[in-house]
Amino acid sequence: MKFKVSDRIAAIKPYEAGKPLKAIEREYNIKKAVKLASNENPIGFSPKVTDAVLAHINEMNRYPEPGAHDLNRAIAGKLNVNPGNIVIGNGSDDIIALLAHAYLNPGDEALMPLPSFLMYEISVRTAKGAPVMVPLDDFTTNLDGLLEKITPATRLIFITNPFNPTGAVITHDAFHRFVSKVPDDVIIVVDEAYIEFVRDDSVYNSMTDPLADRRVVTLRTFSKAYGLAGFRVGYGIMDPEIAEILNRIRQPFNVNGLAQVAALAAIQDQDFLNKSIRTTHQAVDYLTGELEKMGFFVLPTQANFMMFDVRTDAKQVFEKMLEQGVIVRSMQSYGFHTFLRVNTGTMDENQRFLSVLKRTLNL
Repeated sequence: MKFKVSDRIAAIKPYEAGKPLKAIEREYNIKKAVKLASNENPIGFSPKVTDAVLAHINEMNRYPEPGAHDLNRAIAGKLNVNPGNIVIGNGSDDIIALLAHAYLNPGDEALMPLPSFLMYEISVRTAKGAPVMVPLDDFTTNLDGLLEKITPATRLIFITNPFNPTGAVITHDAFHRFVSKVPDDVIIVVDEAYIEFVRDDSVYNSMTDPLADRRVVTLRTFSKAYGLAGFRVGYGIMDPEIAEILNRIRQPFNVNGLAQVAALAAIQDQDFLNKSIRTTHQAVDYLTGELEKMGFFVLPTQANFMMFDVRTDAKQVFEKMLEQGVIVRSMQSYGFHTFLRVNTGTMDENQRFLSVLKRTLNL
């Protein structure tokens, strides 16, 4: 007997996370694999995080604070907003799902780039909404295309800046032209997971003028620049009316106690954050230069990763590199059949990646 799954759930393509290091090492019988596939922080996290977690480890018999009180206020203070503007989640994925369930009735539409972070589509479908995909325009978010797809049924628009996987960005001017044409009752979700790495002052940053437009909901994360991917902490900055709705429906203990402690310690260590950003910029410049010397077309990036064209079947290159213990990401599933994406690593990891890439392509 087969149980009937709802059509909207059956239509969902499962999210495929990057393979863990230990799984790769077991599968291919290799040691000391290098993972440059999930846009993680290669230098780890602040030592203050370790101290804070160890200091609170014996408190884990207690439930965490439901609203992450201390972390909420630390984020609000850093961004110059009110605590009532912040919603903290189990990764920014949590906030995406809350927005979809709060603001989509069956059949309501949510616009998003194609390709983009799969959790946008998954959250919209599970909320019984209709995802509307708008293909990229030359590797960048097609803002005009999104505007053309707006209908009376549109409730949400998802935008990623910088964009994953291409690394492209939206400027202040382009964003403000875009929002000026979006109806007043449409929420614009701006995912800024990689915003800390941006070097170009022309790139739109929602916290330059916090909450200037009450339709804009900003998503941010501790997974990238702060190196807390395994702790799963993200947050949203939004109009207090929207925040109140999301806090009403979120799980009461959606961010565990150690994650709250870790994120609070991380946000208080500006020196480590600066080191993380500086290390990333150095690695982006180094990898871009070396890949271009090898003759590859490298897309400009303002994130901690880059896409480049290997001019052959990217999946085959990915698999051959995998067998040699270097994990990158093939972009075939995104429709870029000859592109790989690689995130920055330590200098040793970057050099090993380049060496294995050369060997794989006989360069």
